[in-house]
Amino acid sequence: MRLLLPLLFTLSAPAALQAQALDFGAPAVQTATQSEQGASLRIATGRWQAGSVPGEERAGLVDQTAWRIDTDQSTLDLAQRLRAQLLAEGWREVFACDTDECGGFDFRYALPLIMEPDMHVDLGDFRYIALRKGDAMLSLTISRARMAAFVQLTRVSGALMADAPAMAVPDTTASQVDRAQPAAPPLAPQPVGQLGARLENAGSVVLDGVNFASGKAELQGATPVVLTQLADYLKARPDARIALVGHTDASGGLAGNIALSKARAQAVRKALIAQGISADRIEAEGVGYLAPRVSNLSPEGRTQNRRVEVMLTSTQIGAAP
Repeated sequence: MRLLLPLLFTLSAPAALQAQALDFGAPAVQTATQSEQGASLRIATGRWQAGSVPGEERAGLVDQTAWRIDTDQSTLDLAQRLRAQLLAEGWREVFACDTDECGGFDFRYALPLIMEPDMHVDLGDFRYIALRKGDAMLSLTISRARMAAFVQLTRVSGALMADAPAMAVPDTTASQVDRAQPAAPPLAPQPVGQLGARLENAGSVVLDGVNFASGKAELQGATPVVLTQLADYLKARPDARIALVGHTDASGGLAGNIALSKARAQAVRKALIAQGISADRIEAEGVGYLAPRVSNLSPEGRTQNRRVEVMLTSTQIGAAP
């Protein structure tokens, strides 16, 4: 359904948090939204350099929403429009950059973005803005396709995590503290186990032992051993990011199966978060019955097709020992 302007974006947050109105200057359609209480997420506060992106990790309510805007406005025009609105609401800019200044491809893939096609990012034309207000941080990622623009708003409302280093607002001159403190030595690579080795070698692995009843998204039984192995791998590779892809058998219609398969991937994501993995390192999507593992012509085949796969989405990670 097409939304009329101004577009009202209401976060599913406590009453103390006010709704945020965004006027895109053109008709917009919300393509995706997700909200999670008690999660953590890192907001980038600097450009990609030396193999990483600086940021602040906060824990609390995490909201992510994406829109497609029918407009010929440039990414600069949209960024200036939205930035002005947020500053007027009391947000303070922490960091802003565009494409090459951000760090290009590497910076984009360090961001916790909603997947295509709901959020499209042209690697040759995108802009990023991070802002802070009180204990909340917010980021905007803005890009274009040929006929439309795309915007994702990511907000985390909660305290700075005690074990995450606070990142100062970037400055052109290093502070006395920056110059006085030597860089921390890199962490020694940790063993990744058999699952991790398979994932790094093949790029994706079926999570055998993660089982679902027909038409259901709840994990059956206790936490499968393979999820503990995956959590251990992610702890050993703190710069690794993954996408979980849910699948169904061919019973029922495509739309319902895509929704069910995404719910299965999200169930696995929650299980990993419960084991201490940061939410912003894990994407969860579903493809329904479009990628069967085996034939759906037997009950055994349909059981195998009800699964979740993990894909390694990092383009750079520490070398295996």
